[in-house]
Amino acid sequence: MSSCTVPVAPAPPALKDLPKVAGDLKTELEGFSSSKLKNAETQEKIILPSAEDVAAEKTEKALIEGIAKFDQAKLKHTETQEKNPLPDKDVIEQEKTQNNLLSGIENFDSTKLKHAETREKNSLPTKETIEQEKSA
Repeated sequence: MSSCTVPVAPAPPALKDLPKVAGDLKTELEGFSSSKLKNAETQEKIILPSAEDVAAEKTEKALIEGIAKFDQAKLKHTETQEKNPLPDKDVIEQEKTQNNLLSGIENFDSTKLKHAETREKNSLPTKETIEQEKSA
């Protein structure tokens, strides 16, 4: 015969170990009637996954297992080809001269310029020149 242990309920706590309840709350609890409660229906909100969800999860799990068990020894060695070669010396020199020119313009100190007077050299025509143009 096999022996089966039956779980025994724990002993109730002693009266001195129970929490103290305020007097007014105690009278409310003693006067409580469960017939005053409203009847409410319990609605279970556990939604089981659909067949598509289960299938998608299985395929994802299979992919992850395949990645984890992958043998890297099966890979072939390949040589990398450089498709973006470095610029040659001529291009580098052109960029340097252009950068030097731009930095010279940006860092130009206008306080080193000398003051200059502007003179207009557009002289007005004489009376004879005006008369010649009118007669022509």
